[in-house]
Amino acid sequence: MAWFFTNLLSAFLLPPLNFMLVGVVGCVLWNRRARLARLLVVISLALLWISSTPYFADGALRLLETSPPVLKLQKGDAEAIIILGAGTYFSPPEYRNIDTVGAEALVRLRYGAKLQRETQLPILVSGGNPLGNPLSEGQQMQSVLQHEFRVPVRWVEGSSNTTLENARNSYAMLHALGIKNIYLVTHAWHMPRAIQVFQAAGFRVIPAPTAFTTGYRTNLLSFIPNAEGLRRSRIFIRELIGILWYRLKSRAE
Repeated sequence: MAWFFTNLLSAFLLPPLNFMLVGVVGCVLWNRRARLARLLVVISLALLWISSTPYFADGALRLLETSPPVLKLQKGDAEAIIILGAGTYFSPPEYRNIDTVGAEALVRLRYGAKLQRETQLPILVSGGNPLGNPLSEGQQMQSVLQHEFRVPVRWVEGSSNTTLENARNSYAMLHALGIKNIYLVTHAWHMPRAIQVFQAAGFRVIPAPTAFTTGYRTNLLSFIPNAEGLRRSRIFIRELIGILWYRLKSRAE
């Protein structure tokens, strides 16, 4: 329930609803405060255009992608690999309606499998089931790694529904085994927030980011708004809010 209300609140803070609400306020004030109303409508449309434009959305995400990729693996750097969940593909008919990992989680698993083959380190997968479906993200990730990538999974953490819970629950499992040094696998744009909470939980984190925001070339289409640009701007703003929230939360604790 907490996950639902958190995401409900987030909807009002993230595109496109936050920008649309600015426009709605402008429409409500149109006959009473014409100048202010016009300004709000223009601001609303301008923000929607900018946030939907690939050139600006991709540039914003790159501001978060500050952790370099792992190119040189040194033996002894880490004792385990933790891969974070990233959503579920619910009831896929081509997989006999058995829940499996979503597209973003699959990208993380692919890179985590590569790291495991190169390091032979044990893997912990972390992800819960905030919507109450039978299989947690952790169980889905374990199944894909073992049956499709042929990579073993040592630990499954399946009760966390936020990045903060990912970190705390994973630490509770590995601390008892004396493991503190980890490779942390997640999207490059998610890494700053993930490092923040995993270090606070007690881990020594070696970032292992994947899925960097790249492109072939900039052309006219880069400045034409589209749904994918809006999605990426939403991710950027969500990550900024998450970083700020966890920072405030840690100070309060």
